[in-house]
Amino acid sequence: MIPRHPTMILIEGRNLPAHVGIIMDGNGRWAQQRGKARSAGHKEGARAVRRIVRAARRLGISALTLYAFSEQNWSRPEEEIEGLMELLLEFLCSERDEILENSIRLRAVGNVDRLPSIVRHALETLSKDSEKNTGMTLTLALSYGGREEILEAARSLAKDVAENNLDPADMTEEMLHARMPSVSVGDPDLVIRTGGERRISNFLLYGLAYAELHFSAVLWPDFAEDDLYEAVSSYQSRERRFGKVGKPAEPIDATPQEIEAPPESQRILRVAR
Repeated sequence: MIPRHPTMILIEGRNLPAHVGIIMDGNGRWAQQRGKARSAGHKEGARAVRRIVRAARRLGISALTLYAFSEQNWSRPEEEIEGLMELLLEFLCSERDEILENSIRLRAVGNVDRLPSIVRHALETLSKDSEKNTGMTLTLALSYGGREEILEAARSLAKDVAENNLDPADMTEEMLHARMPSVSVGDPDLVIRTGGERRISNFLLYGLAYAELHFSAVLWPDFAEDDLYEAVSSYQSRERRFGKVGKPAEPIDATPQEIEAPPESQRILRVAR
């Protein structure tokens, strides 16, 4: 990882995002900058996954969704896809004990039927073995696309209508929401994209209607615990209005007032190393 200058990041323990989504971008560029094959970037990116999953769990985040492989990624060179599937299988096997021991519930969203059978078996096995865990929920978005998910939800509603089980006039937003696996753990509160790009790339399109967005210039293989803390700290500094009127702004000539600091038990002080 690239060494960072020490910084101090303050995170409130009482105002954490419940559901965080991450678009893990920059593996290829990380490798290119070092004159290495793209596979080297993906391997280093897998290490970052382990690092951030542990950091999120320690922080107390309830749900973490990682954009691991999009539906559009199938168009990449076959050799690269095979390497990514091998890394996914390695992750599912090597992290199995840690996931179970730390009460993490693993699940996947997306068209997982397209995954190689050996990967699908490992994924289904660990998902079943961890389904009763009550700690953090780790969701891997695999062969996933936000538009595709919305389409499948619409098809499900249309099927109910065609079978006379639902009157179109009775359709509700809640019905559509309930047919989208990506938001079964709640809509994302914070979505992070690494690698310097500022776009959503078909990730959690329905759920992120009111999510806070954080764009980091750090390439995913270099994304460290303090980068996650910085994103969470940024989230905590924002006022979430959900389309409503926010708090009145202070007059320009207002005299700043001292604000009582929260109790030590309600905040986490993290000094970057």
